[in-house]
Amino acid sequence: VQLQACGGGLVQPGGSLRLSCAASGSIFSINTIGWYRQAPGKQRELVATIISDGSTNYADSVKGRFTISRDNAKNTEYLQMNSLKPEDTAVYFCYFNIVTTPYYNVVDYWGKGTLVTVSS
Repeated sequence: VQLQACGGGLVQPGGSLRLSCAASGSIFSINTIGWYRQAPGKQRELVATIISDGSTNYADSVKGRFTISRDNAKNTEYLQMNSLKPEDTAVYFCYFNIVTTPYYNVVDYWGKGTLVTVSS
């Protein structure tokens, strides 16, 4: 299974960005997906997750500003980030919990990370 993330970049405070991450390969089904981030000198932290029934969970710091979504047909997840703040600056990692073929193993996959910089 391979993950391909894109959408990072430089944005001014108050601006918006949309991240996407697509999974491809030996996929039977996808369970939980999510986004995590790691700022310089800090530990990786959860940003948002969405499980197979559509239920979502957000870090308090991004509630009301970020929206996670998924397109099951495309094995793709998105993170819409609005009202960005300098403290949102981090490398963002996508995460998929996937049931793989042909043996139906349940495996966690992580994207390589995409840098989001919020600065004027």
